[in-house]
Order: sequence, then C-alpha cells, then structure tokens
Amino acid sequence: MKKRVLGILLGTVLAFGMLSGCGGSNETEEQPAAEETAEEATEEAADTEEAEDTQQTETTEEGEEKGQLMMATTTSTADTGLLDYLAPIFLEDTGYELLWDAVGTGEALKMGENGDVDVVLVHAKASEEEFVANGYGVERFPVMYNDFIVVGPSEPIAATEDIQAVFSQILEEQLPFVSRGDDSGTDKKEKQIWEALSLDPTGNPNYLESGQGMGATLTMSDEKQAYCLTDRGTYLKMKKDADVALNLDIVCEGDSNLLNQYGVIAVNPEKYPEVDNEAANAFIEWICSDEIQKLIGEYGVEEYGEALFVPNAGTDA
Repeated sequence: MKKRVLGILLGTVLAFGMLSGCGGSNETEEQPAAEETAEEATEEAADTEEAEDTQQTETTEEGEEKGQLMMATTTSTADTGLLDYLAPIFLEDTGYELLWDAVGTGEALKMGENGDVDVVLVHAKASEEEFVANGYGVERFPVMYNDFIVVGPSEPIAATEDIQAVFSQILEEQLPFVSRGDDSGTDKKEKQIWEALSLDPTGNPNYLESGQGMGATLTMSDEKQAYCLTDRGTYLKMKKDADVALNLDIVCEGDSNLLNQYGVIAVNPEKYPEVDNEAANAFIEWICSDEIQKLIGEYGVEEYGEALFVPNAGTDA
C-alpha cells in the first residue's frame, strides 16, 4: 500500500515534468517548479508512510496491552448487576476485557480446579481455603460481603432476627421452602444452618430444590409463595427490577450466622501454565484497590437505597 502511494505520486510528477519539457523556451523556467513538486510529492508520500506506520504501531501496542480475563463466579455477582458495572471500568483501567461464567460457587471452583478459568470470585470461605490448600489456587483475598436473608410470605412467619426460630417453624409447620440445591455458596450456607440446628429439611414434603441460580430460585419461590434463603443484593435487585415484581418479604435478617463473605483467588499457574496469571493478578490488585472498593461500596445506594455489597479487602468480616 505504501509503495503504491509513493509510486503513483512519483509517476504523476514525472509525467508533469515530461509535459513541461515539451514547452520549448519555457523549459528552464519551469524546471525548478517540477523539482519542487517532486520534492513535495516525496515528502507527502513519506508523511503518508509515517502515518500508516504510526497507526500500525498503535494498533499493535493496543493489541499487546489488551487481553481477556476469564473468571468463574457466583450468580449473585452477575444477578445484582455488579459485574456489568465493574467490567467497563476494569477494561479502561487495565486494558483487560473481563469475561465471566456465573454459576454456583461449587461449580465455579470446579472450573478453577480444571484450569478452565484464570480467576474465581466466590462466596464459601471454607471451600475457598480448601481450593488453595489443594494447590488449585494461589492465595485467597477477601473482597466484599453482604448478608443472607430469608424471604417469603409475611404470614405465618413473623419478621425476626432469629434464624433458628424461622427454620424450626418452616420444618414443624411444613411450610413451602425452595432451596438452591446446586452446591452454590448460598446452598452451602443453607445446608450449614440446617445442620447447625440439628434439623433435617428433607422431613418437610414441601421442601423443594430449584437446581438453579439465585434469580431463578427467587422467581420460583415467588410463584409458589414459598420461603427461601437468598443474598440481600440479588433480592433487592429483583424486588425492584424483575419483569414481575417479587411478592416476597424479608422475614429474617441480622442473625450473625447470615454473613455472606466473597473472596477472589487466582488459579495456580504452576498447576495450569496456560492460565493468564498476569491478568488474574491485575484483577485481584484492581478489585482490592481503594478506588474500586469505594465504587463497590457505592453500588446500589442511589437506585436501591442501600449498598448491595460492603467492601472489605484485606480483612474478612
């Protein structure tokens, strides 16, 4: 392309010079003009070539700076809209495009164990620590937390902070309850609560498992007017933004057993050399930075009246 531009311009100049040579007595006077034109054409071609070189260099550098970071994460970070909010900022700040697969925490960690992703962002601390201890992850970093709540019909369960009273009443009165049943962080927490209370939910014929994400489980609970355990962020988001507004109230919140901590872990590059550890580390450093922690703490306040997550990088709540 560059040679063709230069050739065309020089050809034009030569043709102009030949026409000038046919002018007889004016040849001496017009020759300097032809030389000047040739010089200008050469400079113009050089400028064109330089501009194309510059554009090509910028494109190459831009391509080298950008890449894709693949993350496995829990459905709540996607259902709340947090990742859609953060991804463009991450791209602008680091040059990496954030891609994610939002699944249950158990499945997200399995993706990390298989080396299918570069980083995981999940919410089941014991499972996360086991993931690192088994050599699949490099190091776990706390990022943020919110809390679990129990939602459902306002009757017959009266609003309370006592999770034991709520779960006991659900079992004793055989009230409908929809569990995630998908080995997610929420599902793990729910099972832990039943176990800690020495209660067996399967004794309730109205205990159901959705096998789906938090949004779908809330929708199913709403349709059946059943109770369920959910993270607060997804509930607030769906309560306001769902196509059909949820007719579910908060019946239990504030119990110390309902904390919902999120952690981020880079997949171990020594175990899986093909993962992009540089991109994973860039994401961890970025999401734990003061600037992004502030943005996480502000997310949802204006739209929902309260933050959907509380940032706490550097310390577990």
